[in-house]
Amino acid sequence: MPTAVREAQTTNASVTLATIDTPLGPMAAAAVDSGICLLEYTDPQRLEKQIEGLRRRVASTIREGDHEHLKALRAELAAYFAGSLSEFSVPLVAPGTPFEERVWQALKKIPYGETRSYISIARDLGSPEGQRAVGRANGLNRIAIVIPCHRVVNHDRGLGGYGGGLWRKERLLDLERGPGQRPLFAQRAS
Repeated sequence: MPTAVREAQTTNASVTLATIDTPLGPMAAAAVDSGICLLEYTDPQRLEKQIEGLRRRVASTIREGDHEHLKALRAELAAYFAGSLSEFSVPLVAPGTPFEERVWQALKKIPYGETRSYISIARDLGSPEGQRAVGRANGLNRIAIVIPCHRVVNHDRGLGGYGGGLWRKERLLDLERGPGQRPLFAQRAS
């Protein structure tokens, strides 16, 4: 059963921050006692914004270290990138506006190896003209991969955006399609 996205139990939680190495580059991960509250690529501009959002929504203090939820996340990410895990079970703490939280719940319902469009998610949420709002909430997701914002594409099946870079989005979608499958998107020239 998918892990529910839930609000932080406290707004003054102590957050533990660590780096997790992945095939797509290092990622910053953070946890509070009730779950994972950040998983973001370490690209400086994006990470700074996500840490600021984390401070605003969850934490009063952020310290480097290790945590039981970070250990579980490391193991699950390793299995995911090895192709043996399609659904994460680490508990998540992802407070946002009510609309953002509804979008993040919708993202968690997109099956592994499949995609949905911004428009289809907006329609499913009862906001048929809300694809831009869905895109914005998607972009504010602080828990990349686990809350699978990479599975959202344009209505015309184009990649759309991805805070971690389109090359990472392509790699994640191709990973989920499995070995021996034709890539969803043609390789881009460098």
